[in-house]
Amino acid sequence: KLELPAVAAALETSGSPGLQEFGTRNQQTKMATVTSASIKIQLSPLLKTTSRLTTATFKPTPKFAIKASLKDFGVAVAATAASALIASNAMAIDVLLGGDDGSLAFIPGNFEVAAGEKITFKNNAGFPHNVVFDEDECPSGVNTGAISMSEEDYLNAKDEVYSVTLTEKGTYTFYCAPHQGAGMVGKVTVK
Repeated sequence: KLELPAVAAALETSGSPGLQEFGTRNQQTKMATVTSASIKIQLSPLLKTTSRLTTATFKPTPKFAIKASLKDFGVAVAATAASALIASNAMAIDVLLGGDDGSLAFIPGNFEVAAGEKITFKNNAGFPHNVVFDEDECPSGVNTGAISMSEEDYLNAKDEVYSVTLTEKGTYTFYCAPHQGAGMVGKVTVK
């Protein structure tokens, strides 16, 4: 039940939901929104109960503004999540050098990355290893010396890494110089 009949009458005749502000210039509080025929009023601890109402103002608040802000919030959350997912997927890929079973292989041995994505080769087992890009099996114009380890440099301990970022689109073949003859060769396609 509404204890303030003048306010109830004003709200009923307006036909529009909104916020109500009650109080004096120094003590105003926002009340509740009106939906359908029900009215909820939240009393402020700052307001004292009096027998007369000092001011009553009705300010309509359209429902679509709330729905739009919730929709915008949902879109923003989805966009942020999608961006984070894309960014995390495009940031790096790890390639193991040597299998857990001691096999002389790149794991994965054939994979795709986006141009500009960082590839980290991580020493795992069967070392020493290195990563050399085959100049005859890379896109034309790519300086394989700039993206390869020296054939004399090795990753000699578990978890040592070599990272490279490929920007030219195409297919690159790489190998481990000490184990190329044993089939330690890999391929990456840059898209």
